[in-house]
Amino acid sequence: MKSFRNPPTVHAPLAPYAHQVEITGERLLLIAGQVGMRADGSLAGTAAEQLEVALDNVLANLAAAGMAASDLVKLTLYFVDEIDAPTRAEILGRRLGDHRPTMTLVYVARLAAPPLLVEVDAWAAAA
Repeated sequence: MKSFRNPPTVHAPLAPYAHQVEITGERLLLIAGQVGMRADGSLAGTAAEQLEVALDNVLANLAAAGMAASDLVKLTLYFVDEIDAPTRAEILGRRLGDHRPTMTLVYVARLAAPPLLVEVDAWAAAA
């Protein structure tokens, strides 16, 4: 079971996420950092496009494990280039709907290879 909470003693979330999730009695899936590379090996161009593809890769990994976006409990987003908050929220909303996992956003100087602008690390849990 997953319980997503935003304690009243902590500020409201700054974006579409939850401050905490408690997991009891479920399978746990850890997904390696996903980048903006498509299955054919091509790389999306802009940071926003790479975020879309990286999230699609997260969803494909979830599906391969018999899970869905609603099973996500934690996302960590690593960005080299800025993606404005409204664009990030719109992309996340299209991929996650109303689901609000815990989330951390980190800006880094570089990822594993120079053309990579985005990486998404994900954790999921399901019965």
